[in-house]
Amino acid sequence: MPSRAERFVELIGPAVRQAASIARALEGRVGNRPKWGEGDAAKAALTLADSAAQEAILVPLLEHFPDVALLAEEDTPSVACFPAEAAERVVIDPIDGTLRCYLEAAGPYAVMVGLAAAGRFEAAIVALPREGLYFDAVRGGAARRSRPGGPLRPLRAEPAAGRILVSTGLPEEVAHPLREAGCELAVGAGGAIAVAPLVPGVRAGLRIARGAEGVSVRGRIGALVARCAGATVEDERGEPFPEALDAPARALLVSADPETRDLLRRAAAALDAYMPV
Repeated sequence: MPSRAERFVELIGPAVRQAASIARALEGRVGNRPKWGEGDAAKAALTLADSAAQEAILVPLLEHFPDVALLAEEDTPSVACFPAEAAERVVIDPIDGTLRCYLEAAGPYAVMVGLAAAGRFEAAIVALPREGLYFDAVRGGAARRSRPGGPLRPLRAEPAAGRILVSTGLPEEVAHPLREAGCELAVGAGGAIAVAPLVPGVRAGLRIARGAEGVSVRGRIGALVARCAGATVEDERGEPFPEALDAPARALLVSADPETRDLLRRAAAALDAYMPV
């Protein structure tokens, strides 16, 4: 009998695909309607696509998992139908990277959903609509990837040449060791960075969190997919990235080979000078 996490992936995966299709179809056709009272432009960015994509996920979620609590990015109608507290929590970001990666098309954006229990993710789903990629994973199982209309196949992170996806506004002190090593850097949303070595043409991912909270709960969804695919997933100290959602981490480093792992570690080491603890 499938576990609850396995049922979650099978039942909510199609909704994430639909949300990704909605976001992709509305690219270039929607404008920014910033959230009132949010000072950070990136966090304030909101489009009709964000709301529509979130509802596409919440409606089937309410049908199949009405007993979960929510950590949802947007305040859409179905949010109020879920309990405020529950043993399990579903974390949703309908369009990760709305401002820079969706509206400004600076790099890949993501649609992300995670099922959390006992303070860690048990299942994760990430779609990259512009790239036509879908990923999912259940803790203790294999990561899977598919393209539109194609089957889901088990996936392993493999060393490859290509770009390194980095967060927007990456400090030059952090970027310098990578550029010096001849790496091509490209901006990506946090969800795309978390699964970077699983994306064709991408070598690794490096996310630096500027806020005091560090890498957000939403920003950790894809880390489960990468870990299940055998990628090296670390924090700014080169330690395994924490599975506990409340454990602090200022950076997320994702790689598929020792050489790239060491490059990312050298880059992240500059954080102590740029952003001392």
